[in-house]
Amino acid sequence: MIKKSLVSLGALLVLFPTIAFAEDPSAAQLNMGLNALWVMLAAILVLLMQGGFILLEAGSTRMKNAGHVAGKTIFTLGLASIVYWAVGYGFTFGGDASESLNKFIGLGNFFFDPAIASEDNALPSSVFFVFQLAFAAVSLSIAWGGFAERAKLSAYLIFTLFFVSVIYPVIAHWIWGGGWLAKDGAQDFAGSTVVHLTGAIGALAATILLKPRIGKFNKDGSANEILGHNQVFTALAVLILWVGWFGFNAGSTVAIGDGFFGFVAFNTQLGAAAGAVAALLISWLVNGKADITTMLNGALAGLVAITASCAFVDPWAAVVIGLVAGVLVFFSAKFFEKIKVDDPIFALSVHGAAGVWGTLANGLFATEELAAKVGIGKAGLFEGGGWGQLWVQFESVVVCGAFAFLASFIVLWVVKQVIGFRVTEEQEIIGLDLSEHGNYGYPEQMKKAGTSV
Repeated sequence: MIKKSLVSLGALLVLFPTIAFAEDPSAAQLNMGLNALWVMLAAILVLLMQGGFILLEAGSTRMKNAGHVAGKTIFTLGLASIVYWAVGYGFTFGGDASESLNKFIGLGNFFFDPAIASEDNALPSSVFFVFQLAFAAVSLSIAWGGFAERAKLSAYLIFTLFFVSVIYPVIAHWIWGGGWLAKDGAQDFAGSTVVHLTGAIGALAATILLKPRIGKFNKDGSANEILGHNQVFTALAVLILWVGWFGFNAGSTVAIGDGFFGFVAFNTQLGAAAGAVAALLISWLVNGKADITTMLNGALAGLVAITASCAFVDPWAAVVIGLVAGVLVFFSAKFFEKIKVDDPIFALSVHGAAGVWGTLANGLFATEELAAKVGIGKAGLFEGGGWGQLWVQFESVVVCGAFAFLASFIVLWVVKQVIGFRVTEEQEIIGLDLSEHGNYGYPEQMKKAGTSV
């Protein structure tokens, strides 16, 4: 046995000589390597959330649009990656701007060219880029909820260019890139405002300009329910997104450190769980039936709400935040339907209303200890911090929301005037699979071009 072991070790040393001669890594190198591995894993989890968005949007819409939903998500992810590399990352984290300009936008690092390895044992810039790109892609996918079942593919292309190059990066810079809201102490750990509210406001601008889908509202103003074609897809989507959220929130620690990422993940789970339970119970209480779609939206709303506060609040507060989000998403969806806003994927309620609540919740529940640990802002109102942090949180919601809406609306209004935003009535009835791509996501189910499912 000993002889065989020595022979095996010798063979390994011949094949991999670095094992024999490499210097022992320092503690700093090991720490960097672990951090890089963790953040890269988190980035992969966040990128895999795109699969969740494909299933969520496809399952929540009709069969005749399923292939379009899947295809445009992959296409826009690819386009967003190139745009963010060329421009968006530079506007978010570029450090070449003057001090006064840097309050509003970053400059530098355009066509980002990262170092091939870590410098000074810091997190490799390439890993950080991939992580941030995944966040930008999620925000973009949220916006597509307002486009669903009626927008031209060309509109997706143009909006991607502007959203990923300017709209999202400006807001991300204000809060995460050293901008003026960061200096004010705005607390948004993983993006209830930066990612979710920004995407939802883009969806709001789109759905206002597109108008409701054919058949959604009657002449008397009453609404018709347009059911998605596969609730199992939607449930699986929520599970995929739920798992991906651990990369989203816990990964935003960008370090293994003392294990703080575990506390963040713990709060994330509690917020999601409370949102799911609250949404199912409120729908059961109000409607007399426990609505599955509402429950799924509640889980996502809980995740969205806890995203800003997962690193700033105690576990009991995470449960409260999730419970409120689950109830809020139920009534928010009814409100948007009442004012005749057609939101097929419930993006405005899940990511918008819950994103606002989650951001404001820090101003109520953030603890002094956790604010000091993260190094951002102060304690919330209910933790003895007074009204200051709540005002900063309110300020960030209003300003970021206003900018995202104005910028998105202008871009999409120009698109509408120049090339058209919405497909024709005939194309919408046929479905975007055939009208935009010349094929069906479910070809064996669609017997003729005029079939409406």
